Amino acid sequence: MHISEGVLSAPVLAAGWAVTAAGLAAGLRKTRAEDLPKTALVSGALFLISLVRVPLGPSSIHLTLLGLAGALLGWSAVPALFTALFLQGLLLQFGGLLSLGVNTAVMGSAALAGYGVFRALPRRFRLPAAFAAGFIAVAVGAALVTAALFFSSGNLALTAGLIFAANLPLAAAEGVITLFMVLFLARALPDHVFGQAGI
Repeated sequence: MHISEGVLSAPVLAAGWAVTAAGLAAGLRKTRAEDLPKTALVSGALFLISLVRVPLGPSSIHLTLLGLAGALLGWSAVPALFTALFLQGLLLQFGGLLSLGVNTAVMGSAALAGYGVFRALPRRFRLPAAFAAGFIAVAVGAALVTAALFFSSGNLALTAGLIFAANLPLAAAEGVITLFMVLFLARALPDHVFGQAGI
């Protein structure tokens, strides 16, 4: 879900940075000192997992773990994602620094959507909630990438639609991965990992 440099229009880039600034402010305010190690660990995982990608037009498809990041971190997922995306853009030219605002806004909003779904369902529905968080996060991210491309240029409409369609099977895969990760972590580290997420 990384959008490359030179693809988006100036208004879309500006909107992305505005949303990212608001998300970072909220995320940093809600991140407790004791959650910093967990946030750093998730940020590192996000940095690594999205490097395995399949190029698709001006973007790419890859595993994201956005639903899991949202379930684990809540609002802290936004600064975790910003850090991972910044380092990818700076060190690997993956994404970009100008498009960092839009990329963070897209992926941060997707993680928060997963967080909202995960928290909305009662504890007894933990596993269906985990699948839904993984699926919804990718679907929301794909929809936002599609919108960013569409509003930047009508010429990107076909590419935008292709990216959205290509991410739907990925959404199902992410749902399954998130379900198994939640199941494992809930058994291995229930209090340390999921205390804030309501498990």
